[in-house]
Amino acid sequence: MAMPSLTCRILAATWAGLLGFIILVIGAGIWSALVAINLTATPAIPWAVPVMSVVLVLMWLYMAGKGWPRSTSHARSLLLRANRVSRRVFGWSVLGGTLAVIALCGLWIVLVQLVKMPGNALPDYSRYPLFTVICLIVMSAVAAPLTEEPAFRGYCQVILERNFSGPAAVLLSSVVFALAHGPTQGLLWPKLLFYFLVGVAFGTTARLTNSILPAVPGHVLGLLIFFTFIWPHDAERRQVWDGGTDFWFWAHLAQTILFAALAVWAFLHLAQTRQKEAITAAEPASMASR
Repeated sequence: MAMPSLTCRILAATWAGLLGFIILVIGAGIWSALVAINLTATPAIPWAVPVMSVVLVLMWLYMAGKGWPRSTSHARSLLLRANRVSRRVFGWSVLGGTLAVIALCGLWIVLVQLVKMPGNALPDYSRYPLFTVICLIVMSAVAAPLTEEPAFRGYCQVILERNFSGPAAVLLSSVVFALAHGPTQGLLWPKLLFYFLVGVAFGTTARLTNSILPAVPGHVLGLLIFFTFIWPHDAERRQVWDGGTDFWFWAHLAQTILFAALAVWAFLHLAQTRQKEAITAAEPASMASR
């Protein structure tokens, strides 16, 4: 198969990024509006959670090929890439994603201590009932992956994989993913680097498994950790340039390096598992053709 021309690849990359951004804006925009209305009107009842659940189901059904126009159903299903995988593949994927999340937690804390920057903006939940806060945080941790994985590791990356090599597609989708967070998180190089590496971890998972589903658990876990344990404490972290390094700085740096290496190890095992499954699946067809 001939490689697409440079012009076609540039147009495809532009369309892929735009499509991912549109899906993100729709999902994140609806959830942000629901949270704002819920907290303003009836903070004691977290009705935004079931409403958003319905929105996510409808979004996934449409992206999976349901609804009008029927002529694009198959294409939408392929772009979503919500394919089932074996238990072994799913297990290695979740392990790799979890290890990557732990490494990224350490990296974020190190970056915050190295570079002076505002923390990620979080709503002030102190004025609201605890039950409502818990429900909204959990749904936030679920809604983001169920929007971002289809947007960037599904639609965006699948289009890129058709026009670029696999590694290049992962890198490009990760760049788009990082830039898409710029309007809300700030176009600062530490944050862009962080989100780029998040995209690489989950994009690699999608590429190796040909599915966006295995990355969802790690993505949800990561957001729960950041929402509850990391981002709320960013303002308290001392910069190394002001007071020097301490035990926790070096501990988090070691955490980043160690768990990044373990994540690479898990992804290598994931790739080997997928390769073995492909060989096993090809054997019956090979025998039948003889």
